[in-house]
Amino acid sequence: MQPITVQTSKGRKKIGEKHSVFIIAEMSGNHNQNINKAYKIIDAAAKAGADAIKLQTYTADTITLNSDKEYFQVRVNDAWKGQTLYSLYKKAYTPWEWQPKLKKYAERKGLVFFSTPFDVTAVDFLEKLRVPLYKVASFEVVDIPLLERIGQTKKPVIISRGMSSLSELKLAIKTLISKGCPQVAVLHCVSSYPAKPEQMNLATIPDIKKKMGVIPGLSDHTLGQAVSVASVALGACIIEKHITLSRADGGPDADFSLEPREFAKLVASIREVEQSIGQPFYGVESKEAENVAFRKSLFVVADIKKGEKFSEKNVRSIRPGYGLEPKYYHNILGRTAALDIDKGEPLRWPMVRKRAR
Repeated sequence: MQPITVQTSKGRKKIGEKHSVFIIAEMSGNHNQNINKAYKIIDAAAKAGADAIKLQTYTADTITLNSDKEYFQVRVNDAWKGQTLYSLYKKAYTPWEWQPKLKKYAERKGLVFFSTPFDVTAVDFLEKLRVPLYKVASFEVVDIPLLERIGQTKKPVIISRGMSSLSELKLAIKTLISKGCPQVAVLHCVSSYPAKPEQMNLATIPDIKKKMGVIPGLSDHTLGQAVSVASVALGACIIEKHITLSRADGGPDADFSLEPREFAKLVASIREVEQSIGQPFYGVESKEAENVAFRKSLFVVADIKKGEKFSEKNVRSIRPGYGLEPKYYHNILGRTAALDIDKGEPLRWPMVRKRAR
């Protein structure tokens, strides 16, 4: 499983490298149709230490119909219900004329800029922007024509798995690769807004790697940071989390987004966890060596004369660790001292008379 390599304005960036989690700040519609807020969200993402900023590329007309029929009414998810799909997306979309400006600004800040397209016209638009990779939203995993067009760009793709069965996910990956996509990463995702920790089933993350041989990650819609941090310990190489300047500002995804300080804390926690994972290791780590002396060892706890037997009364396993290892305790008992030994001396082999043969 090789890292995904993307070409950015700053050079090549590798996604999925060991102990280097790729952290995506999802802007979504949290700009509330104000481009200055969009710029400030990019600033916040960069300052927090994110690797990338991600947008969504659609319009209300490209993603749905302007209809108030029952089919188009949003009746679930507290953040969105009570609207039509068209009215929701009219408020949530990121104007396409902003996106070249936001890309240029984000790249100046050192961020990878990319987006989620929701139809083929959005892919065509993003190709003109020369984005380095694509995201497939969980709801679009089953949109095979869209996946075919994304695959034809021959760029890496990150897929959110939410709601998709194993067979649907395998078909999506197969479709992308068959059309030219060089590499696919899959993010575990629960398409619930917000998602609750008990819904998350983070054990899916290592299973994605095992079953599909792809870079695994997490798109996290929970309210806090703990789930994202825990997923890194389970092997997530990519974390995607929504960011907003302030949840009080409202917005389509604000309720389950992190504010700048929270996002910075998330990044710091992820970096700490990834450093702690390391490799399987048994033994004395370099920094532990100074504490070896505090282990237990065999000490003489009463004065012993030459020829006297070692017993439970004059030998004990105590701290510190300058004597023989406690595993030799029963081997020592009943044997005789080779010399006089003072109380408080660590027991060593030269003090013990050899057994007669």
